[in-house]
Amino acid sequence: MALLTDRVALVTGGSRGIGRAVALALADAGAAVAVNYRERADDARTVVDAIRSAGGRAMAIGADVSRSVEVSAMVAAVVHELGPVDVLVNNAGLAIIRGVEDITEEEFDLTIAVNLKSAFLCTQAVVPAMRARKWGRIVNISSGAARGAGGVGVHYNASKAGMEGLTRGYAARLVKDGITVNAVAPSLIETDMVKAGLASSASRIPLGRFGTADECAQVVLMLVGNAYLTGQTVPLSGGLAFN
Repeated sequence: MALLTDRVALVTGGSRGIGRAVALALADAGAAVAVNYRERADDARTVVDAIRSAGGRAMAIGADVSRSVEVSAMVAAVVHELGPVDVLVNNAGLAIIRGVEDITEEEFDLTIAVNLKSAFLCTQAVVPAMRARKWGRIVNISSGAARGAGGVGVHYNASKAGMEGLTRGYAARLVKDGITVNAVAPSLIETDMVKAGLASSASRIPLGRFGTADECAQVVLMLVGNAYLTGQTVPLSGGLAFN
């Protein structure tokens, strides 16, 4: 069922992994989708081609979403080509694996900028138009590391915990404008980051396997489709952790 016909979605970091799966799922639900990327232009265009070949509308848009000038230009380009953004998925992020004594100030600042500041900048850029139309859906891709130790480092913990605080803060202030703001907190999803050595085995996951990007996308669609749910973080961990 096309639930998002005539809606426009923007997915940051949408060229691969969870972002790619989310972009394809939103398009399948009827949305026109802007696929943001920073460096992987070819991957983003592949996602766009897949959406267009299925009869959907899509565009690839390059921008470093940790920089306000680039975010403003990105949103303006999306509005010009597809229309005002109705659905924002803040998925862009990086995970620099470092021990407590190894993380540098520059790496800490970069992690906060890419994982947390980007969500703030993108949200600020799309909220005015959402408020004017009295409808909007914002979904932030957090992590189980927001509430647990995780395997990346304290800088990553802080960035994702901040994202969940941002989620609740915006949700409380935008609910009367018809805008919901929620988060998804995946743990050990089978992405490039996990395959690269973050977790070599799924043995400690009660379900017995890693999660998939498509399963993350299913949760995002659930949040986008529910007008009453806001300010919440949905954990996706195969039974590894509970709220």
